[in-house]
Amino acid sequence: MKLTELGNQLSLTQDQLFTFLRTSNIRLKKGAKVDPGTATRIKKLYFASQQSNESDNVDAAPKKVCIREKTLRVSELVEVLKTSLSQVMRVFLERGMLLNINSEVDQGVMKEVGKALEIEVEFEDTVEEEKIGLKTKMLELEQEAEDNATNLMERPPVIAVMGHVDHGKTSLLDSLRASNTVAREAGGITQHIGAYQITYEDKKYTFLDTPGHEAFTSIRARGAQITDIAVLVVAADEGVKPQTLEAIDHAQAADIPIIVAINKIDKPEANVENCKTLLSQHNLLAEDWGGKIVMVPLSAKTGEGIPNLIEMIGLEAEMLELKAEKTGFSKSVVIESHLSKQKGPVATVLIKTGCLKIGDNFVVGSSFGKIRAIFDDQGKNINDADPGRPVEILGLSRVPDPGDILEIFASEKICREKAEVEELRLASESQEGKQNLSMEALSHRIEAGDVKTLNIVLKTDVNGSLEAIKSSIGKIDNREVTINMLHASTGNITENDVMLAKASSGLVIGFQVSTSNEAIKLADEAGLIIKNYKVIYEVVSDIEKLIKGLYKPEFEEVNIAELEVRQKFKFSKVGIIAGCHVLSGKISRNSKVKIIREGNEVYNGDINSLKRFKEDVKEVSSGYDCGLVFEKFSDINEGDSIIGYEVRQKAVV
Repeated sequence: MKLTELGNQLSLTQDQLFTFLRTSNIRLKKGAKVDPGTATRIKKLYFASQQSNESDNVDAAPKKVCIREKTLRVSELVEVLKTSLSQVMRVFLERGMLLNINSEVDQGVMKEVGKALEIEVEFEDTVEEEKIGLKTKMLELEQEAEDNATNLMERPPVIAVMGHVDHGKTSLLDSLRASNTVAREAGGITQHIGAYQITYEDKKYTFLDTPGHEAFTSIRARGAQITDIAVLVVAADEGVKPQTLEAIDHAQAADIPIIVAINKIDKPEANVENCKTLLSQHNLLAEDWGGKIVMVPLSAKTGEGIPNLIEMIGLEAEMLELKAEKTGFSKSVVIESHLSKQKGPVATVLIKTGCLKIGDNFVVGSSFGKIRAIFDDQGKNINDADPGRPVEILGLSRVPDPGDILEIFASEKICREKAEVEELRLASESQEGKQNLSMEALSHRIEAGDVKTLNIVLKTDVNGSLEAIKSSIGKIDNREVTINMLHASTGNITENDVMLAKASSGLVIGFQVSTSNEAIKLADEAGLIIKNYKVIYEVVSDIEKLIKGLYKPEFEEVNIAELEVRQKFKFSKVGIIAGCHVLSGKISRNSKVKIIREGNEVYNGDINSLKRFKEDVKEVSSGYDCGLVFEKFSDINEGDSIIGYEVRQKAVV
């Protein structure tokens, strides 16, 4: 045997082979022939050295690695972590993840694998973020000194008006505007900015002029709590309706005080006592019935009861002792935003702390800029705004999202660096979000003790199912995790349900209902869990497994193709090739296969190669011929039936 042939067998170039021979103290010339005994001895020495190297590499697994890429193949991850493939695959299997050596994983999965193998995994964007953070820390400390100079002021309460459609929310807001005791310019309010402020008996009140619970819940879903008090409007002639219940659940989930405005008492069919009875069935018991909920009968149409409502809001605000820092650098929450043809990006913000002034350097989301103009709720140009006041601002480089926090900093430099950090964070979240939110991931977090309360939004087809499921869930015994039913009602799953679950880090469970396309899209963007069921027992069983950290996904085999072996070929380099015709479906290179002969399964495994004519292909559809080589199996007969299948997570529908 020539040395060139020996090198080919060992997958070594001539230079690599001679380097190995020299280190092994074997003296041979290039082009020399070696007898079989010498060749065998060289092979044994080479394989022994390789095995030793692999062992050394595993033992030398790092304690900490830094990864540049957003995604890696499993094979690449094994190399980076300097561990064995079997160890990494074991981590995947323990977490119910069906991945192979060519699968791509994101940063969330890389971190999970590293944690399981006791290897600290960092990412270059995180390291860069830390560097930027260090650069800005000293500059932030300078302004913290000013922030710490406490100068608290009483701030106006922020009130959201909520309730069922046509129960008089808009009319009530109009009456509240009309009750403003501060003189307005002729023509009244000249523009709509999403919120407004009134003064009544020398006290200021800020009202969110928004589409009710959807607005403040969407803002809360982004981590900002802006509402202090919720005014629930209930029509005295109609009582509690589906959207009334939604509003109650959204307000209770936000953990804010509720004042009930029983509207339309001027109507002949009005029944205030019936409204109180219906509300008491939903944990809202009136004060005059021995409860804690203030209920004010009124008529938005005639103005009767409006002063009493404002007075009750004022008393509730006094009990809350709402205060804010007037000095220091301001923080505001974006209520709504739009792109104006005349002004460019425009945002309505509510001042939370500090005084917002023209010329302030700000950062909001991943953009930064300078406040160019401030307008009040009448469209009047003003120079500054105190906490609790809603204003419209100009100077943005892009349209921000509702719920974004607008922060003021000492210099444009700090704002630029803070925006860079936020951009890195958003990029990282987009990579990790969906991977981290699944039933098995949530179960794993519960088991680890990271989740103490399981928030659920439940939607069912009929009231009978609703009560049965609520009752069964209430009987689940688990002291470690509290089950909190955020909202439970009949009807299909909507955007509002998803938004409420998102704001409360919960999950949506449906029983015999469908999910709107908008809800599916929103849940997909947020990485939120929606599970639909047809059997009550499965709902209860899954929740029980979930809170005990025992939830594991179920998998099933799904047939995707049927083929028939019509010829077999033998090639020395490849082995036996099965010449097949695809009868139905589509066979792909990554499919698993079963070979059936005379009704018996003779093989169940993987495809080694898939060809059409002489070309490697990824898939072959019905009606076409192809050539298949199987992993470690060559006993092929003409007439054998081949079933292509995939292992998928079992859907609960």
